[in-house]
Amino acid sequence: MTQIIPSLAAISEQYEALFVDLWGCVHNGITALPEAVAALQSYRAHGGTVVLVTNSPRPQVGVEAQLKHFGVPDDAWDSIATSGDSARAAMFQSVVGKRVYFIGLPHDLPFFDPIHVVSNPVEITRVALDEAEGIVCTGPFDGTVDPTVLLPDLRLAQRNGLKLLCANPDLVVDRGTRREWCAGAVAQLYQEIGGQSLYFGKPHAPIYDLARKRLEALGKSLPNAAILAIGDGAQTDISGARDAGIDALFITGGLAAQETLTRQQPDPIALADYLDNQSVAPAFSIGFLR
Repeated sequence: MTQIIPSLAAISEQYEALFVDLWGCVHNGITALPEAVAALQSYRAHGGTVVLVTNSPRPQVGVEAQLKHFGVPDDAWDSIATSGDSARAAMFQSVVGKRVYFIGLPHDLPFFDPIHVVSNPVEITRVALDEAEGIVCTGPFDGTVDPTVLLPDLRLAQRNGLKLLCANPDLVVDRGTRREWCAGAVAQLYQEIGGQSLYFGKPHAPIYDLARKRLEALGKSLPNAAILAIGDGAQTDISGARDAGIDALFITGGLAAQETLTRQQPDPIALADYLDNQSVAPAFSIGFLR
């Protein structure tokens, strides 16, 4: 049974590094969450290492710029592993072909910028759907509209046997008080009609491999027992940590705030029911990262 803790400091001495989700934990899609920032700053000040592990489809440099815009200071983290970087590496290895149809917004076009961590990357060209060998999805064309509007295109892609590369496995995020659809919802819809979707962010292994590489680049080669994952997504952050063999701290006041009756802390009975329904068992839970 999960242990509800008062603060990160109550357990932080057990772990040398944190894999920390961003949206819903460190910021709300609009601005930084001050208590979360302070908790990470304190953890680092006591010798801990923080790798931000995000399902953002953006490259690391794009997430860094976004963090500055939201007011998350540099001293709250050490490195960043993004679903976008993991998926970009796969794209430039031609996992969905060289001619791709892009589903996403203009601000995600840096996804196609040249990459230097892949040997002999292929040249990727964005084309119309009827000319494509595969699909790259960083998110719906409009996150406020139900992804089913994409069904005509997705059905054509499925008939043509195209694979869909999903750069962000999240189904939804909360931007402030507004809930928006993500690329994971499109990929799930594609699978439901018989298409094949490829995932590279949480809860899938590639992003955890990338996070460990980020640690190693900092001179930290750590066993699983020394790493704690923190996140608010039961089927992304928590199940991903379980599959990666690391402990997890569940932030109940994010995506599951209503289900867990979270105000400052979750209701223990509601939390237990929710975790049982989701078939996950995080070692620890807390209302908000602090």
